[in-house]
Amino acid sequence: MDSLFDSAAEEATPQPLAVRMRPRTLDEVIGQRHLLGSGTPLRRLVESEAPMSLFLWGPPGTGKTTLAYVVSNVTKRRFVEISAVSAGVKDVRAAIDTARRELGMTGRQTVLFVDEVHRFNKAQQDALLPAVENRWVTFIGATTENPFFSVISPLLSRSLLLALESLTDDDVRAVLERAVSDPRGLGGRATLAPEALEHLVRLAGGDARRSLTYLEAAALLGDDITVEVVEKAVDKAAVRYDRQGDQHYDVISAFIKSMRGSDADAALHYLARMIEAGEDPRFIARRIVIFASEDVGMADPTCLQTAVAAAQAVQLIGLPEGQINLAQAVIHCATAPKSNAVVKAIGAAIGDVRKGLIGQVPGHLRDAHYPGAAKLGHGDGYKYPHDFDHGLVRQDYAPEQVRGKRYYEPTRHGAEGPVAERWARIRSFLRGA
Repeated sequence: MDSLFDSAAEEATPQPLAVRMRPRTLDEVIGQRHLLGSGTPLRRLVESEAPMSLFLWGPPGTGKTTLAYVVSNVTKRRFVEISAVSAGVKDVRAAIDTARRELGMTGRQTVLFVDEVHRFNKAQQDALLPAVENRWVTFIGATTENPFFSVISPLLSRSLLLALESLTDDDVRAVLERAVSDPRGLGGRATLAPEALEHLVRLAGGDARRSLTYLEAAALLGDDITVEVVEKAVDKAAVRYDRQGDQHYDVISAFIKSMRGSDADAALHYLARMIEAGEDPRFIARRIVIFASEDVGMADPTCLQTAVAAAQAVQLIGLPEGQINLAQAVIHCATAPKSNAVVKAIGAAIGDVRKGLIGQVPGHLRDAHYPGAAKLGHGDGYKYPHDFDHGLVRQDYAPEQVRGKRYYEPTRHGAEGPVAERWARIRSFLRGA
């Protein structure tokens, strides 16, 4: 079906603020500077007006649909939008057939925009191939998922992949300020209090479309938009949280201490507060990764795997879906057995190094692979552990200055209990006890 961006649709139905404020040129686009600068592939493709095939990959609300519309608008092409959620092969073929007829009869090209293209199955994606190969349309597919896993190789190999980044707070703030003053938006008819602006930025979580939807809802309640008006409009209590002030540090401190104290419910509460306040999910994920080694460590080594996977998932899909991955990691960390033996071990080792307890690497452990090393005696007397029973052999490994130092002192908690027993036997054997 043709886009709602034509004039007839505009006259028939008042469009949402997010639609009215869509940029009309590349220069009006806020954010995504790495894609829009002079000489970038996207700008060259638009300026050449040649048929093209693009995949736009990024979190929700970062401008995928906007860029597709701008390409259509700037190049004076028909804009046809298909949602992969509801469309089938028949719809795809019908859109392509119409585009071919339009191209043949009038010479006018068509932008075929497929939103959430990752939801198309193989047959539906195959239906796009002839149009892409023969350049009957300018195909643009939008996806929030990694296209290397969700898009068939023939289609991906014929397309330019552009990765969109989450909008910064400054980007979202600029979007809102423009919407308040621009004639296409509120046209200066409403005033937006500074506190309300910052609250909208937090609520948006890097999603420009969401920020404009909330602004529009607030503007319907009156021309003086305050924090209280925004709360009422979006039916969500404001989270009193300053990401640069005490609340930022107090909440993250309580979050970490709740996980350390094994209270998953309290930890989830603080996680929710940070998410609702618009805290950067990558910051939260980093703290969980640190916690997994600092407070759980060898008591449950899989905790670090879960934390790292959650951090990667947040980077890949963003919010709101990423909150589920964060919650899973928080629950794993909170309910896991605890041990700070890892952080104590590395802290003690670093402490000794800073005190000057370094010493020479024992000669039999030095690198013996380069020419002349043997003449220096490097590697002489080294015993290869794999040649001995149980892969263990008694020899000096540490420099003389720290020989006999005990850094890793495992607890008996969780999976670290068996590690402690094995390490005690190994240490005793190596030290000759």
